[in-house]
Amino acid sequence: MSFQVHLEGSSDLVVQVYRQLREAILDGRLRAGERLPATRELARSAAVSRNTVSTAYERLLAEGFVTARVGSGTFVDGAAAVDRPAGAAAGGSLRPRRVWRDLAGPGPQRPVPRYDLRAGIPDVALFPLPAWRRLVTRELRTSTMAAGSYADPAGHPALRAAVARWLGISRSVRTGAGDVVITNGAQQALDIIGRVLVEPGDVVAVEDPGYPPARHLFQSQGATVVGVPVDAEGLMVDALPPAARIVYTTPSHQFPMGVPMSLARRGELLSWAERHDSAIIEDDYDSEFRFEKRPMEPLQSLDGGGRVIYVGSFSKTMLPALRLGFLVAPATLRPAMLRARQVSDWHGDACIEAALAAFIEEGLFARHLRAATRVYGERRTLLLDALERDLARWLAPASSVAGLHLSAHLRPGTGVDAATVVARAERAGIAVTSLATFCLAPPERDGLVIGYGSIPTDRLPAALRLLARCFGPGQ
Repeated sequence: MSFQVHLEGSSDLVVQVYRQLREAILDGRLRAGERLPATRELARSAAVSRNTVSTAYERLLAEGFVTARVGSGTFVDGAAAVDRPAGAAAGGSLRPRRVWRDLAGPGPQRPVPRYDLRAGIPDVALFPLPAWRRLVTRELRTSTMAAGSYADPAGHPALRAAVARWLGISRSVRTGAGDVVITNGAQQALDIIGRVLVEPGDVVAVEDPGYPPARHLFQSQGATVVGVPVDAEGLMVDALPPAARIVYTTPSHQFPMGVPMSLARRGELLSWAERHDSAIIEDDYDSEFRFEKRPMEPLQSLDGGGRVIYVGSFSKTMLPALRLGFLVAPATLRPAMLRARQVSDWHGDACIEAALAAFIEEGLFARHLRAATRVYGERRTLLLDALERDLARWLAPASSVAGLHLSAHLRPGTGVDAATVVARAERAGIAVTSLATFCLAPPERDGLVIGYGSIPTDRLPAALRLLARCFGPGQ
């Protein structure tokens, strides 16, 4: 591989080359088995004689840091190399803003659990990867990416048109391609909205319990985030702080409780926003997977004042790793949102966006949703059966008609708390989340949020039986 040495002056050049190569081996920048640059190549890049580099290599060879293979080159010896530790960069006195010290980090990546019952994770095995690979390959062959220019911050035109058409047909969202901004997941959509609307100190109202990454994002932008309780009809409008600049809500399938916002409550929220000159973020994150009842009209289609910003994502319906989402922007905000997208990361992957447009237009997206919904419906039924049977003594399920998870409150007098159950489940190889994880303040009634998206159907019953044991004494 290419390696750059930095020489000072013209004395002890052999020693300088030797020390820099040795340090790179010892700190892991040059790894075991890695081939060092040819002596001629390194001499040319460092502007020294080839003999200088050859002498440095000979010293490394004599001390066992490298090995020489006739006809192949010089390689880092496995016994001398080390794995470079995380955080190997130099420290210093620089400190982040306080908000970044207060917000909890993502933490280390944990191994995949034996039974994954976390919320919001789709089953990658259900995704039609061969069809997707074909479309991406086709775009790589025919794409205009090689033109050498930056793409539109709003996203690929074909994908914006496909998303607008899909939303109009499937969700009754009133939009055209010009209203749609393609983003790197729903999280970037929220970031763009915050950049455009939030001033430091502004109040942002969020559902409590609710989606932690959304409130963390608004806190990072200097907002004062206020939790608003949720009841059987969704966000409680009469509990909204009058000063709220933005109201963030998940009306189609409240996260994590699962209740849809009633039509009456939707009308109240829209009227409240009009009176208080506030914006509403409608996060429709997974309502494509619906199992009961017909969906109600989204807030966006009921909105006559241009106050609703509709946000969606393909993370649940396709693959989280694709990082594709979108927002539907009111006309008054669109220019600022496009500018905010441009100054943050300019645009997304034009090839992937074009492939997704074809995936939607060729009917593959709709076909995938139908097939996946059937599978998720079977898993949901298994979970509901377990909540009525094996888990009924401890958990009372909340009503939910869509999505990839169910929430359940602990019944009074069970003699066990949710944190204990989660810890026992982790020891048993089950990943499940307490309801308190999604709350700003400790909830009056804790419980569990149980996902059924990523766990194979044939493994779900065993996972639920094992989870039931985690409630018992002595576990």
